[in-house]
Amino acid sequence: MIASDRGQGDRGSVTVEFAVALPVVTLVLVSLVAGVVLADRAGRLQDTAGAAARALGRGDDGAAATAVSSGAPGASSSIRRSDGLVCVDLRAAAPGPFALLPLRATGCAAEGGR
Repeated sequence: MIASDRGQGDRGSVTVEFAVALPVVTLVLVSLVAGVVLADRAGRLQDTAGAAARALGRGDDGAAATAVSSGAPGASSSIRRSDGLVCVDLRAAAPGPFALLPLRATGCAAEGGR
């Protein structure tokens, strides 16, 4: 009887360990995916700021507005002009679980194509 009692104590331990580890693994995977989405959004914001600044540097205000509205929907923008440069600053909220983090991007170009 001692041999049969020894196996009963470990029964179900793998299930319990899996049940404890699964939420941790899920949290790590969700965080990794959210981090990739965050990096993608930051890169798109930077690309959009650069494209809008180049359009403004050429004097094409319509193309700059289109670039911002299509490349960074929901982002707020501001334009700065100084020393022959035109700069576009974009601000947007991060997506997903990192929504409290503000994303910012700046793109500058020579004004007048010089």
